[in-house]
Amino acid sequence: MRHNKSFNHLGRQAGHRDAMLSNMATSLILHKRIQTTVAKAKALKMYVEPLITKSKVDSTHSRRVVFSYLQNKESVAELFRDVAVKVGNRPGGYTRILKTGTRVGDSAEMCIIELVDYNTNYTQSSDESAKKTSTRRRRSSAKKTDNAVVADAVEVKDEPAAETSAEEPKAE
Repeated sequence: MRHNKSFNHLGRQAGHRDAMLSNMATSLILHKRIQTTVAKAKALKMYVEPLITKSKVDSTHSRRVVFSYLQNKESVAELFRDVAVKVGNRPGGYTRILKTGTRVGDSAEMCIIELVDYNTNYTQSSDESAKKTSTRRRRSSAKKTDNAVVADAVEVKDEPAAETSAEEPKAE
């Protein structure tokens, strides 16, 4: 029976599952993005987000608690040094899961799990969309049409003057 089953066991025994999630969390922290299956990514998200929350408070106790999960000095140092600084003001939701389709061999659903603040494509596109929304106003488009009308009027005024000057040499 599955009464009160709170997490996915991923078809592994507890020791294997803990080691796998620890290794995946270390890879995610060091590389900022990894490719895996959707089920493993969801389990990893539940595993790594509390560790990132702990890393916001840089104390000896929190470092030891995080090290007991990750078992890797480099990833703990990276987490407290770089990742915690970037996510310091974020209240949660440190990871993003992007589904990429199915794996060729066994049709498993694949995805990319990444740290949110390290993907520059999303931050750049949100900045560009903010700029686009500020320029798409009726008032500015009306000004553009007024400028275009004025520019056309200037060209029309210039053209007859050019024609008369072209005709004068012929008359002489």
